[in-house]
Amino acid sequence: MKKNILIEKSIDFGARIVKLHRYLSKTQHESVLSKQVLRSGTSIGANINEAQYGNSKADFIAKLHIALKETAETEYWLHVLHRSDYLDENMSNSLLRDCIEIKRILIASINTAKES
Repeated sequence: MKKNILIEKSIDFGARIVKLHRYLSKTQHESVLSKQVLRSGTSIGANINEAQYGNSKADFIAKLHIALKETAETEYWLHVLHRSDYLDENMSNSLLRDCIEIKRILIASINTAKES
């Protein structure tokens, strides 16, 4: 069976977000922002996966749009966590790089789906 790179990347990113939540909760004793990034960061992959089972092309595109919105929200929370000194430069840049990569793939996938 052929691997879907977007699903694989979103699962890997979701796992990193879960680990980030654990780190922020246990090490930094931060709960509010960590829950926000946990919700949005794991929702990306859930919506991408759900899109694969859409009833129509419009449903597929709509689910990918939701995933895209979740990447934007996750990107925002990662910036907030960095600027409030919960994430160091390296951790922030690494997570943001992955988030932005998924966002770019989502945009390309949405555009391709709309064209076909």
